[in-house]
Amino acid sequence: MRSRRAVATAGIAVAAALTLAACNGTTDAAGDDAAEGGITIEHALGTTTIPENPERIATVNWANHEVPLALGVVPVGMAAANFGDDDGDGLLPWVEEKLEELGAETPVLFDETDGIDFEAVADTNPDVILAAYSGLTQEDYDTLSEIAPVVAYPEAPWATSWRDVIEFNSAGMGMAEEGEQLVADIEQEIEDSLAEYPQLEGKNTMFLTHVDPADLSEVSFYTMFDTRAAFFEDLGLSTPQSVTDASEEGAYSGTISAEQVDTFADVDIIVTYGDEELVATLEGDPLLSQMPAVANGAIVSLPGSSPLGTAANPTPLAISWVLDDYLALLAEAADKAE
Repeated sequence: MRSRRAVATAGIAVAAALTLAACNGTTDAAGDDAAEGGITIEHALGTTTIPENPERIATVNWANHEVPLALGVVPVGMAAANFGDDDGDGLLPWVEEKLEELGAETPVLFDETDGIDFEAVADTNPDVILAAYSGLTQEDYDTLSEIAPVVAYPEAPWATSWRDVIEFNSAGMGMAEEGEQLVADIEQEIEDSLAEYPQLEGKNTMFLTHVDPADLSEVSFYTMFDTRAAFFEDLGLSTPQSVTDASEEGAYSGTISAEQVDTFADVDIIVTYGDEELVATLEGDPLLSQMPAVANGAIVSLPGSSPLGTAANPTPLAISWVLDDYLALLAEAADKAE
């Protein structure tokens, strides 16, 4: 199964990137304290040492708060949802449901419309700040580090897989073993759900992005380095060779001229943000309609500002919330693909 190979690769990457060592003590391979001391985590922006058993957990940027919540810990502060929040309360539905399940009040919500609110973060007096999935700059990281130890992304901004988000953030909480179990539970849930959709196996799938119905002279797409496109592998789908070839190292999106659309002749399914009107526009375009996925109607259109569209970017709580609906939409498109 493709997702098993992805799991193995992710595990190796995490093992190489996470250095969990004790300060004044030792740390076992899972990242739990074996003696008095702390945990040291190496990441793209530096090395962070966290005191043992941090209690006050703050998170910044997208979805990091979902790791402590999934592990039963309510953050003292977290970023307010600024995309896909259908009722305007700053909480995505899966986060709201988890807080209700835990019987918890809504934590302090940081307004990140204009960037990180450092003063608001400091006011929550955190022991650690989780940001394994984030766009932190070095300056952001240095400023936050004056407030509390910060867990940043392992390799690049906005590129952390959902597994690594869990691995790094749970390690920063001193709950590495619990994080590993959470990953295993989600993987099992995905595997169980996939059993109902055998038609997905191996279907070449791409994620179109930034589609402008008024100007279809270019085709933009998420590359294999984007977490949305990478999630296809977890769902039994394949990355088209054309997308792999067109993906520049480190770039999360790419663009080609519509006149070169035959490049994507190996694409079985297209996922994109939009509605039925957008689908009709693609089908009516003389160039884009030549793509097999468009010609066959094998298109999954996600309302980009809705929770469903938001959850296409996999996060620890969103995966379970969206999985059945997302797989059903993908399966419907797979049935149309030749």
